[in-house]
Amino acid sequence: MRTFDEIFNISASRHGGPDALQAMLHKPKSPEELAEIPEDRWLAMLTKCVFQAGFNWKVIENKWDGFEVAFDGFDVGRCAFMDDEKFDALLQDKRIVRNGTKIAAVRDNAAFLMELREEGGAGKVLGGWPSADYINLLALLAKRGSRLGGASAQYAMRFMGRDSFILSQDVTARLIAEGVIDKPATSKKAMLAVQQAFNTWMDQSGRSLTEISRVLAMSV
Repeated sequence: MRTFDEIFNISASRHGGPDALQAMLHKPKSPEELAEIPEDRWLAMLTKCVFQAGFNWKVIENKWDGFEVAFDGFDVGRCAFMDDEKFDALLQDKRIVRNGTKIAAVRDNAAFLMELREEGGAGKVLGGWPSADYINLLALLAKRGSRLGGASAQYAMRFMGRDSFILSQDVTARLIAEGVIDKPATSKKAMLAVQQAFNTWMDQSGRSLTEISRVLAMSV
Protein backbone atom coordinates (compact mmCIF):
# COMPACT_ATOMS: atom_id res chain seq x y z
CA MET A 1 0.00 0.00 0.00
CA ARG A 2 1.42 3.39 -0.98
CA THR A 3 1.80 6.16 1.55
CA PHE A 4 -0.64 9.03 1.46
CA ASP A 5 2.03 11.38 0.08
CA GLU A 6 2.64 9.02 -2.82
CA ILE A 7 -1.07 8.90 -3.66
CA PHE A 8 -1.33 12.68 -3.23
CA ASN A 9 1.45 13.10 -5.76
CA ILE A 10 -0.33 10.83 -8.24
CA SER A 11 -3.49 12.92 -7.86
CA ALA A 12 -1.55 16.19 -8.11
CA SER A 13 0.04 15.07 -11.37
CA ARG A 14 -3.44 14.52 -12.80
CA HIS A 15 -4.93 17.79 -11.58
CA GLY A 16 -2.47 20.58 -12.23
CA GLY A 17 -0.02 20.15 -9.37
CA PRO A 18 -0.10 20.17 -5.55
CA ASP A 19 -1.51 23.67 -5.15
CA ALA A 20 -4.32 23.05 -7.63
CA LEU A 21 -5.20 19.77 -5.94
CA GLN A 22 -5.12 21.34 -2.49
CA ALA A 23 -7.56 23.99 -3.67
CA MET A 24 -10.04 21.22 -4.52
CA LEU A 25 -9.97 19.80 -1.00
CA HIS A 26 -12.32 20.91 1.75
CA LYS A 27 -12.22 20.15 5.45
CA PRO A 28 -15.35 18.71 7.08
CA LYS A 29 -17.36 20.53 9.73
CA SER A 30 -16.27 20.11 13.33
CA PRO A 31 -18.27 17.89 15.72
CA GLU A 32 -19.35 21.07 17.49
CA GLU A 33 -20.74 22.56 14.27
CA LEU A 34 -22.52 19.33 13.40
CA ALA A 35 -24.05 19.10 16.87
CA GLU A 36 -25.80 22.43 16.26
CA ILE A 37 -27.56 21.27 13.08
CA PRO A 38 -31.30 20.79 13.77
CA GLU A 39 -32.61 17.27 13.43
CA ASP A 40 -35.05 18.28 10.68
CA ARG A 41 -32.03 19.05 8.47
CA TRP A 42 -30.60 15.60 9.15
CA LEU A 43 -33.93 14.05 8.18
CA ALA A 44 -34.09 16.21 5.06
CA MET A 45 -30.66 15.06 3.90
CA LEU A 46 -31.32 11.41 4.67
CA THR A 47 -34.53 11.72 2.67
CA LYS A 48 -32.83 13.42 -0.28
CA CYS A 49 -30.18 10.70 -0.49
CA VAL A 50 -32.76 7.91 -0.18
CA PHE A 51 -34.82 9.39 -3.02
CA GLN A 52 -31.74 10.05 -5.16
CA ALA A 53 -30.64 6.41 -4.94
CA GLY A 54 -31.26 4.78 -8.30
CA PHE A 55 -32.88 7.94 -9.63
CA ASN A 56 -31.89 11.06 -11.53
CA TRP A 57 -30.44 13.39 -8.90
CA LYS A 58 -31.38 16.48 -10.90
CA VAL A 59 -35.07 15.54 -10.81
CA ILE A 60 -34.97 15.27 -7.02
CA GLU A 61 -33.11 18.57 -6.74
CA ASN A 62 -35.61 20.34 -8.99
CA LYS A 63 -38.52 19.03 -6.90
CA TRP A 64 -36.87 19.65 -3.55
CA ASP A 65 -38.90 22.72 -2.57
CA GLY A 66 -41.98 20.55 -3.06
CA PHE A 67 -40.50 17.84 -0.85
CA GLU A 68 -39.92 20.38 1.91
CA VAL A 69 -43.57 21.48 1.83
CA ALA A 70 -45.03 18.00 1.39
CA PHE A 71 -43.08 16.62 4.37
CA ASP A 72 -43.87 19.58 6.65
CA GLY A 73 -40.34 20.94 6.61
CA PHE A 74 -39.16 17.49 7.70
CA ASP A 75 -40.45 18.07 11.19
CA VAL A 76 -39.29 14.85 12.83
CA GLY A 77 -42.32 14.37 15.06
CA ARG A 78 -44.82 14.93 12.26
CA CYS A 79 -42.97 12.61 9.90
CA ALA A 80 -42.49 9.89 12.52
CA PHE A 81 -46.19 9.85 13.35
CA MET A 82 -47.40 10.10 9.76
CA ASP A 83 -50.83 8.46 9.61
CA ASP A 84 -52.34 6.49 6.74
CA GLU A 85 -54.26 9.52 5.49
CA LYS A 86 -51.08 11.57 5.19
CA PHE A 87 -49.23 8.65 3.63
CA ASP A 88 -51.95 8.12 1.02
CA ALA A 89 -51.98 11.84 0.25
CA LEU A 90 -48.23 11.78 -0.38
CA LEU A 91 -48.68 8.89 -2.78
CA GLN A 92 -50.80 11.25 -4.89
CA ASP A 93 -48.68 14.38 -4.36
CA LYS A 94 -47.10 15.48 -7.63
CA ARG A 95 -44.71 17.81 -5.80
CA ILE A 96 -42.59 14.78 -4.87
CA VAL A 97 -41.49 11.50 -6.43
CA ARG A 98 -44.36 9.19 -5.49
CA ASN A 99 -42.52 6.08 -4.37
CA GLY A 100 -44.33 4.35 -1.50
CA THR A 101 -41.30 2.49 -0.18
CA LYS A 102 -39.22 5.64 -0.02
CA ILE A 103 -42.03 7.67 1.52
CA ALA A 104 -42.25 5.00 4.22
CA ALA A 105 -38.50 5.37 4.75
CA VAL A 106 -39.03 9.03 5.67
CA ARG A 107 -41.38 7.96 8.46
CA ASP A 108 -38.98 5.24 9.62
CA ASN A 109 -35.93 7.51 9.57
CA ALA A 110 -37.83 10.17 11.51
CA ALA A 111 -38.56 7.54 14.16
CA PHE A 112 -34.86 6.61 14.17
CA LEU A 113 -33.84 10.23 14.74
CA MET A 114 -36.34 10.45 17.60
CA GLU A 115 -34.62 7.43 19.17
CA LEU A 116 -31.30 9.25 18.94
CA ARG A 117 -32.66 11.98 21.21
CA GLU A 118 -32.09 9.63 24.13
CA GLU A 119 -28.46 9.23 23.03
CA GLY A 120 -27.71 12.94 22.74
CA GLY A 121 -29.48 13.79 19.50
CA ALA A 122 -28.78 13.34 15.81
CA GLY A 123 -26.17 16.07 15.61
CA LYS A 124 -24.10 14.70 18.47
CA VAL A 125 -24.42 11.02 17.56
CA LEU A 126 -23.99 11.29 13.79
CA GLY A 127 -21.69 14.29 13.85
CA GLY A 128 -19.58 13.24 16.81
CA TRP A 129 -18.92 9.63 15.87
CA PRO A 130 -15.12 9.03 15.76
CA SER A 131 -13.71 9.16 12.25
CA ALA A 132 -11.40 6.25 13.06
CA ASP A 133 -14.53 4.12 13.55
CA TYR A 134 -16.56 5.53 10.67
CA ILE A 135 -17.57 2.13 9.30
CA ASN A 136 -19.54 1.44 12.47
CA LEU A 137 -21.47 4.68 12.01
CA LEU A 138 -22.38 3.40 8.55
CA ALA A 139 -23.34 0.08 10.11
CA LEU A 140 -25.57 1.86 12.63
CA LEU A 141 -27.31 3.81 9.89
CA ALA A 142 -27.85 0.64 7.85
CA LYS A 143 -29.21 -1.28 10.84
CA ARG A 144 -31.37 1.30 12.57
CA GLY A 145 -32.26 3.54 9.65
CA SER A 146 -34.33 2.72 6.60
CA ARG A 147 -32.81 2.34 3.12
CA LEU A 148 -29.51 3.70 4.44
CA GLY A 149 -27.26 0.86 3.41
CA GLY A 150 -24.78 1.21 0.58
CA ALA A 151 -23.97 4.66 -0.72
CA SER A 152 -27.04 6.56 0.52
CA ALA A 153 -25.72 6.98 4.07
CA GLN A 154 -22.22 7.77 2.78
CA TYR A 155 -23.50 10.60 0.61
CA ALA A 156 -25.81 11.89 3.35
CA MET A 157 -22.94 12.15 5.81
CA ARG A 158 -20.71 13.86 3.24
CA PHE A 159 -23.39 16.36 2.22
CA MET A 160 -24.06 17.21 5.88
CA GLY A 161 -20.40 18.09 6.17
CA ARG A 162 -19.31 15.39 8.58
CA ASP A 163 -15.95 13.70 8.13
CA SER A 164 -16.52 10.79 5.78
CA PHE A 165 -15.36 8.67 2.91
CA ILE A 166 -17.45 7.67 -0.08
CA LEU A 167 -16.68 4.34 -1.70
CA SER A 168 -17.27 5.61 -5.19
CA GLN A 169 -16.07 3.75 -8.26
CA ASP A 170 -12.85 5.79 -8.32
CA VAL A 171 -12.11 5.45 -4.61
CA THR A 172 -12.77 1.73 -4.83
CA ALA A 173 -10.42 1.47 -7.83
CA ARG A 174 -7.63 3.12 -5.85
CA LEU A 175 -8.25 0.87 -2.84
CA ILE A 176 -8.03 -2.17 -5.11
CA ALA A 177 -4.85 -0.83 -6.72
CA GLU A 178 -3.32 -0.45 -3.26
CA GLY A 179 -4.22 -4.03 -2.32
CA VAL A 180 -6.59 -2.93 0.45
CA ILE A 181 -9.49 -4.87 -1.07
CA ASP A 182 -9.86 -7.01 -4.18
CA LYS A 183 -13.41 -5.98 -5.12
CA PRO A 184 -16.02 -3.43 -4.00
CA ALA A 185 -16.28 -3.54 -0.22
CA THR A 186 -19.53 -5.08 0.97
CA SER A 187 -18.47 -7.49 3.73
CA LYS A 188 -17.55 -6.53 7.30
CA LYS A 189 -14.02 -7.82 6.69
CA ALA A 190 -13.60 -5.64 3.61
CA MET A 191 -15.02 -2.57 5.34
CA LEU A 192 -12.63 -3.11 8.25
CA ALA A 193 -9.72 -3.24 5.80
CA VAL A 194 -10.91 0.01 4.23
CA GLN A 195 -11.18 1.70 7.63
CA GLN A 196 -7.71 0.52 8.62
CA ALA A 197 -6.25 1.90 5.38
CA PHE A 198 -7.92 5.28 5.89
CA ASN A 199 -6.74 5.34 9.51
CA THR A 200 -3.18 4.72 8.34
CA TRP A 201 -3.42 7.55 5.82
CA MET A 202 -4.96 9.84 8.47
CA ASP A 203 -2.03 9.09 10.80
CA GLN A 204 0.48 9.72 8.00
CA SER A 205 -1.03 12.97 6.78
CA GLY A 206 -3.02 14.53 9.60
CA ARG A 207 -5.85 14.93 7.11
CA SER A 208 -9.52 14.07 7.43
CA LEU A 209 -11.36 11.12 5.90
CA THR A 210 -13.07 13.62 3.61
CA GLU A 211 -9.81 15.01 2.23
CA ILE A 212 -8.23 11.57 1.86
CA SER A 213 -11.31 10.22 0.10
CA ARG A 214 -11.19 13.08 -2.40
CA VAL A 215 -7.48 12.57 -3.06
CA LEU A 216 -8.05 8.86 -3.67
CA ALA A 217 -10.92 9.63 -6.04
CA MET A 218 -8.79 12.03 -8.06
CA SER A 219 -5.86 9.62 -8.30
CA VAL A 220 -7.63 7.39 -10.83
